[in-house]
Amino acid sequence: MKTHILKSIAVVFIFACSPLLEIAFGKQPNIILVMPDDVGYGDYACLGNPITHTPSVDAFKKQSVLFTQFQVSPTCAPTRASLMSGRHEFKNGVTHTIYERERLSLTTYTLAQMLKSAGYTNGIFGKWHLGDEEAYRPEHRGFDEVYIHGGGGIGQTYRGSCGDAPGNTNIDPALWHNGKFEQTKGYCTDLFFNQAIRWMNGCRTAGKPFFAYIPLNAAHGPHVVPEEYYRQYLGKPGVNLETAKFFGMLENIDSNFGALLAKLDEWKIAADTLVIYLGSDNGGTAGVKVFNAGLRVGKGTAYQGGIRSPAFFRWPGKIQGGTECDALSAHIDIFPTLAEIVGAKLSDEVKHQVEGRSLAPLLKNPKAEWADRTLITHVGRWPRGKAAESKYVNCSIRNTRFTLVKNEELYDLKSDPGQNKNVITDHPDVVASLRNAYDQWWNDVQPLLVNEVSIGPKLNPFKELYWKQFGGGPDAERPK
Repeated sequence: MKTHILKSIAVVFIFACSPLLEIAFGKQPNIILVMPDDVGYGDYACLGNPITHTPSVDAFKKQSVLFTQFQVSPTCAPTRASLMSGRHEFKNGVTHTIYERERLSLTTYTLAQMLKSAGYTNGIFGKWHLGDEEAYRPEHRGFDEVYIHGGGGIGQTYRGSCGDAPGNTNIDPALWHNGKFEQTKGYCTDLFFNQAIRWMNGCRTAGKPFFAYIPLNAAHGPHVVPEEYYRQYLGKPGVNLETAKFFGMLENIDSNFGALLAKLDEWKIAADTLVIYLGSDNGGTAGVKVFNAGLRVGKGTAYQGGIRSPAFFRWPGKIQGGTECDALSAHIDIFPTLAEIVGAKLSDEVKHQVEGRSLAPLLKNPKAEWADRTLITHVGRWPRGKAAESKYVNCSIRNTRFTLVKNEELYDLKSDPGQNKNVITDHPDVVASLRNAYDQWWNDVQPLLVNEVSIGPKLNPFKELYWKQFGGGPDAERPK
């Protein structure tokens, strides 16, 4: 699903990263991008949640530009595909989270490849979820340091290409580290942050600019987390055991994020580091019944509750902290933003791939002029071979003011951000314009849905690699 710009209708948009004759902010920063999984806009204390404890993110907000109208995809792999490419996930062949339809097209030029071309060394720590077969894995898509689990969640397995190592859980997982599995000891989020910190320190001491991508599996289910992080939520209004564990997973993320920021201060590189914290890869899940920031529903839908995420950008001395920006922005904007900031030279082919806009003008001035745009969401996930019949199922198209959902519901987001009143009969011209744009987009993406009839391997790649390294097979027990 996801949002996304239609080049054909965004006539006022000039691609901000075209010549890139100079670096936008004068110096290449280190770059850290942290993104939790399945956390909603309303799950952070600083954004109104009355129960959660997120002091690190709360403090970070005061040091950052917060994009309040930032759009992501409705589910996991699609958002990752858009982040890595700067374009709608469907154009990368990603229309699902499983069944080979989570695989990032091999013709896609990735964010990591772009940064590498500008002199960066790149590391990923957490959840890749864009293909577990060899050619699709991050070590072949621009990443130098790889420390990940397989599939869409630790321990999750589906037929075909998407699945984690056998018997994995959030505690003591087997993780794929630079070409082999490591049997770890500890909690998954702690492990990912700790490895990222070790790696960044090595880059720092070697004088290498780095990109640390920390796309976490938490707080995605299964909700397994040490009791010390969730016991305080038990008994709170509207909180059952699973919700308590979910909030505990978020609190653990917040604690680790704070430790990472403290390291930047300790190393005296905070002023040389752009830190991006994307509040989630999709809309809310376990926490939406407690507090949902006034949004409608959550993950897996084309309503705002399924695709709106807070996005915080901090770069001391370069970005004015404690400010907010309400410009319509999206995950597809990260690629061109970083390309402009680092001074990457993009080929004509890559310029054609990237559909997002550079947010650099808004980072300099959150009130800067920002032309209207059209962003498209589609949840995808249709049954195999049923794309044509699913054109209007779980989709939305929006501009700054209006959103057309499922081709039959129109909401005025300025006056009705909760999407409670369908005003489709009041704005026929708006509806016609959005429908035409959507129809054109749908036709454009059809040739790029390259995974729709793909046949996956008989064994999950991570399982096969695990058994090859440790011995055993489908019927064997996991080594202790």
